[in-house]
Parts: sequence; structure tokens; C-alpha cells
Amino acid sequence: MRRSNLNGPGFGETQYQPTEQMLEEENAQLEESLKGKVQALKSMSIDIGTEVRHQNKMISGMDDDFDKTGNFLEATMGRLKRLTRAGHWKLWLYLLLFAFFVIIMCWLIIRF
Repeated sequence: MRRSNLNGPGFGETQYQPTEQMLEEENAQLEESLKGKVQALKSMSIDIGTEVRHQNKMISGMDDDFDKTGNFLEATMGRLKRLTRAGHWKLWLYLLLFAFFVIIMCWLIIRF
């Protein structure tokens, strides 16, 4: 027994096999999705590059600041060594009395 509707227009190749147009539409959708992801990755990598350049500038600035501070401290220590070698015992006495006075004043302010 033969069925008459097996080779009809509703059951044959057009209904169950994907056509070339359907495959092209699916490929176009996947391509658009992939384009969006690539664009997002590109944007993110550009932002990361910008941030890295900014951070490198900040690090260079900090390095320069640390060098300046180190030089300033070296100069200060040199002056302090010259002062101690000169034997100015009165200056050391004044410095010690001033520090003691400041500590006493802070203690009095905190206590009362």
C-alpha cells in the first residue's frame, strides 16, 4: 500500500530540510552576535591600555617624588651631622627643652 501524500508539497524536502536561506539567516545572526562580542573585547582592551598608561605615569611621578624626598632627607641628615660635629651643645639643650615643653603641654591639654 502506497500513501499518496508522502511526496506532496507539505511533507517533502521543503518542510524538514533547512533551506539555504534559513542557514544564511542563522549565520548572519551568529555573525552579528560575534561582532558584538569582538567589539566589546576591543573596547575593553582599549580601556585597559588607557588605564595602564595612566598608572605608569602615576608610578613615574611617585618615583620622582620619592627621589626628591630621599635627596631632601640626605641633605637634612648632612646638616644634622655637621651640627653635631660642631659641638653646639646649647642648641641641643634648647631642642631638648623645647621637645620636653611640647610633650608637657600636650599631656596637660589631653588631661584637662
